[in-house]
Parts: sequence; C-alpha cells; structure tokens
Amino acid sequence: MAIPRILISILLSGGFNLNRRAGPCEGVMRLLTAITVLRILAPKRRFTMNYIRTQVVFIVLLSLLPAAQAQQLDQATVDGWFETLSNWGRWGPDDEKGTVNLITEETRVAAARLVRTGVSVSMAHELLEEEAADNFSPFEHRMTSFGSSPGPWSGDFVGVSYHGYAHSHLDALCHRFQFGTMYNGYPEDEVTEEGCAKLAITSFGDGIFGRGIVMDFPAMRGVDWLENGTAITTEWLDEWEELHGVTVGAGDIVLIRTGRWPRREALGPWNLANDSAGLHASTVQWFKERDVALIGSDSALDVKPSGVEGYNSPVHALVLVALGMPIFDNLDLEAVAAEAERHGRPEFLFTTAPLRVSGGTGSPLNPIATF
Repeated sequence: MAIPRILISILLSGGFNLNRRAGPCEGVMRLLTAITVLRILAPKRRFTMNYIRTQVVFIVLLSLLPAAQAQQLDQATVDGWFETLSNWGRWGPDDEKGTVNLITEETRVAAARLVRTGVSVSMAHELLEEEAADNFSPFEHRMTSFGSSPGPWSGDFVGVSYHGYAHSHLDALCHRFQFGTMYNGYPEDEVTEEGCAKLAITSFGDGIFGRGIVMDFPAMRGVDWLENGTAITTEWLDEWEELHGVTVGAGDIVLIRTGRWPRREALGPWNLANDSAGLHASTVQWFKERDVALIGSDSALDVKPSGVEGYNSPVHALVLVALGMPIFDNLDLEAVAAEAERHGRPEFLFTTAPLRVSGGTGSPLNPIATF
C-alpha cells in the first residue's frame, strides 16, 4: 500500500529534517503526528487498524534512518580533482591572489549598489577566552596599564593562535599543502619558521569588497541547526538557488550557515574536528564552475567525518590548493542570516580586511555585512 501523500508532506516539511538522524524526542513527535493524521484520515479512507499500524511503523522507521549519506569518495578520485579543478596558471605563473582576482572594479561597484538601507552587522564571533572542546588556543587579553598612574592612559595586550575551530579568521593560500605544493605550484619549502615567502595573507592587504551571499541551510530545512555529520551537497546548493531566486556568480563571497553557534549555546562545545555539518567534497566543482571568489562558514567548512578516504578536510585542501580560494572559518552568521530574512534578500555588501602580517598564514578579522 502506498503511504498517503499528506504523510510524506509532513515528513518532508520544515518541521522534520530527513537529512539527519532524529533524536528520541523528535522520533516520538513524528510518531504522534503520523498517528494523528492517520486517525483523521481513517474514517474517510476506511483504513483498517492493521493498515494504520503498518504505515505508522514504516513512517517512523523511515524518519529515524540515518542521514541520507552523501556519495562516499575514494582517495584516488579526490587526488585527481587537484588536477581537473586546478586554477594554477590561470592568472599567470607568479599569481598569489588566486580567486580573489575574480573581484574586479566592476564587481565592487555592483556590490556597492546592494546597500539600500544602510544596516550593517558583524560576521565575527566574540573572541573566546575559555579553553573548550572546540577552543584549543583561547584568546589572550590582559591589561598592560590603567588608571592615572604612571600616566593618564590605559593599554592592553591581545594575542591569539587563531587557526582551528573557535576564532573567526581568514586562511591565506599558504595555509595548506598537498603533494608537497601549495596553490599555483609554489613548493611547500616557501614556508619556513620565518613565515610564508609566497601566498601570505598580505596578498589580500587591500581588503575584500564584494557581493556577499549567505546560504542559510537550517532555515531551508526548517531546523535550528544542521546535525553533526550532515553533508551539504550540490543538490542542496541548487535547491537553495531555486528557492531564493539567486544565482551565485563570478566574484561572489559565499557564506555557509550550519547553525553551529546556536547548537553550541544549546548543547555546549564539542570537537568539530571529528563531528560537524558542512560541505561535501563533491561541492568544490560547483564553486569552481560559478567562479566564486571566497568561501566561508560558521564552522570549518568541511563535513566531518568527510566521507572521503584518506582526507580529513578535503574541501579545505581542494579549495586552498587547487582553486586558490581563501576560506573564512568560524564566522558568526546568526545576525546576517536574520537581516537577510528581514530584508527578504540573502545578498549584501561584504567588506573585510586582514591584518598585514608579513609572512602570515591567515588573520583574525571582523567582516561586515551591509544591506
């Protein structure tokens, strides 16, 4: 017997996310909903109790299945993508900017026209000073002087090892090696204890100014956050575009919201290196084809576990090394997602600038969205 269409609609509606495993409470809610609907329909459809029991059991088992797993990839396949997706040489043999070259004078002017209300919000998370499961290197802040003596000044020291899963930052293209090389074929020995001689964060010292797009996937799925291990696939990206009537294009800065920070607030910190929602490796080709300039998320971009043999962070590897695309990690996209919903558009003017650290592998920063 076919499952009534109304039940399928309920299970696929925003209230339930079949892209992840349901928790016990949600499983019970699905069961109660299914029973209620079937009871309402029973007199009209002349369903027998046997039929109702069978359908309820089937529906609940369906809703409790693990997340529809994204394609599992072997190492050889992903290894090959470093060649087929490569941007090496596209902007010349000495290029150190990578896809940031796609932000042009024309795209900047077009992005400036997105400012209509003048509302601006930060996309950086507050700096975390407490060690936690997702914060191996807490931010340091201490006062060096205060009060009227010896002089009427106050001063302080700030310091942070920002790579990881806690602090909002931008990865420079020298942050990642693969097969002994970095983007554009620069050898890994260009990075020494003195810093990065090539592809350092200073390559972006003139700032980033372009069209920002926030892809709010929890909102698309009708949940507060994506559960750990949820893989965002190319099908999700296409669905998001169709839903919003927005096409990602050349020079865009694409930001992926997974709901990481609300989950942290509700359930506490966890180690994102082992378990987190994020992009599946197969999406990298999508971003390459769209000529995206930069990409970022509220976590560390990759789904964990990655689903790729031999790679813990295949998206990071492919994006930084093959595409030459800088990555924003650990952004706080709650405010910008809320403003995007309020304004009825997910696009805005994105502005930021990294610290000009000579030889730096990246930089903490405070990106701004202006609507």
